[in-house]
Amino acid sequence: MKKILAADGISEKGIELLKNDFEVDVRDKISHEELLEIIGDYDALMVRSASKVSADVIERATKLKIIGRAGVGVDNIDIPAATAKGIIVINSPGGNTIAATEHTFAMMMALSRKIPIANETMQRGEWNRKQYVGVELKGKTLGVIGLGRIGMGVAKRALAFEMNVIGYDPYVNEERANDLGVKVVSLDEVITTADFITVHMPLTPDTKNMITLNEMKKMKSDVRLINCARGGIINEEDLAEAIKNNIVAGAAIDVFIEEPIKKDHPLIGLKNVVLTPHLGASTVEAQIGVSLDVSKGIKAALNGEPVTSAVNMAPVSQQVMQVISPYLNLAERLGCTICSIAEGPIKKIEVTFNGEITNVNTSLLTTAIIKGMLNPVLEKEVNYINAPLFAKERGIKITEVKQKESTDFANLIIVRAEAGGKECSVKGTLFGNEGRIVEINKFRVDVDPHSRILICPHINRPGVIGAVGTFMGKNGINISDMSVGTTVIKGTSLMVLTIDNDIPAEIFNEFKKLDVIFDAKLVNFYAV
Repeated sequence: MKKILAADGISEKGIELLKNDFEVDVRDKISHEELLEIIGDYDALMVRSASKVSADVIERATKLKIIGRAGVGVDNIDIPAATAKGIIVINSPGGNTIAATEHTFAMMMALSRKIPIANETMQRGEWNRKQYVGVELKGKTLGVIGLGRIGMGVAKRALAFEMNVIGYDPYVNEERANDLGVKVVSLDEVITTADFITVHMPLTPDTKNMITLNEMKKMKSDVRLINCARGGIINEEDLAEAIKNNIVAGAAIDVFIEEPIKKDHPLIGLKNVVLTPHLGASTVEAQIGVSLDVSKGIKAALNGEPVTSAVNMAPVSQQVMQVISPYLNLAERLGCTICSIAEGPIKKIEVTFNGEITNVNTSLLTTAIIKGMLNPVLEKEVNYINAPLFAKERGIKITEVKQKESTDFANLIIVRAEAGGKECSVKGTLFGNEGRIVEINKFRVDVDPHSRILICPHINRPGVIGAVGTFMGKNGINISDMSVGTTVIKGTSLMVLTIDNDIPAEIFNEFKKLDVIFDAKLVNFYAV
């Protein structure tokens, strides 16, 4: 009988689902050393966040076929190591959505009515009725940064409380959001006009420190901030300073850069601050839900059935995989690139395959493009299973076209997007086994999309390359490669720089002001 190890306090409901067919060992508290010692005996592993399924654990997992994370995040699992060994990794992408949504709203209400401090003083026998006067939610403007499942769930509840709801999400379908009663606006409008601001974005290099003291100074003086998404989106040091100096009226924070937080954390002890220890998913129902989700996935995998919540790979025949596998990485990077160059929310994607690759089922490559397009911008982990669903939820129409003949390359992938009333495009192919971007918005280029690239349309005249290189060198940014492409538009070229290190926001904004370029788009391939 196949054996399953259930660690970290998995809900009994999920374990019961497996006991009839498998041998389940429950080890609620297990050290890393113990896990290393016994993992070789098990066919499946269930964890929450406590156990670290690192590369050394996976190396010793000689029988392991699947790892199930009872929750959304999979940061505690070495996915590349698991994938390299053929181990499926699954999670529960929707099992705690309601719990996180309700906790966000509970935090907002507790903050607005000063419930935590009122309870604390009452428990000490004090009666400070006049001291703890709150504010009503009705008629206030809630700004939602990130309009995914949780963000839209919070928005729906806010509308029921007769709040005005505005939202920022560069990748949400504006028409769908408007139908639900949410007005889609710019990030700056959310920051400057909202009475309450709640963030629901994933933590990426683009969203880390999205809200700093600079943004807080632009906000209303009575604004209140809520973060139940990811620690680090709101800068914690800056938030503490803003509250101390009455720049921000209050904050409710459930997630932190380092967890658990230290006793000298700058937000501890401040007035008008509500802190909870990452309780967003901590409900009985959520724990049961994620446990059942993962148990069903493990049962299917051990029985040789398709798995619908795989984080690292979708089922595909070995014959098809041999043909398309060299293109998967390129396809995700093409999706990431089209996401970065689109001027507004993407409404339609057309993927065209040219050449010999059209002889096989290319749907997984289309999914890879969608995954690359959505992964950097959603608070959920996007994988080969849920990427089409997330695109559908956002009203993005996906079409796939196959053309047997290819004029310039043996095989070519073309991605066209409609966004903001404009069309943008990117093309890619393989040189040997290396993916290359060969065209961006009709400019012919030759780009290795290995880490991050900077796309700059510019005036075709002497001195442009020198000005750009000088600026980058002056600011310590190394350029490892450069491609300059031209198009039929005279006087216009496209420069694509391969950048070795991150560009701080202030330097990037300064770079875009150079008079020799028209614009600049930074593409980070961190999520693909």
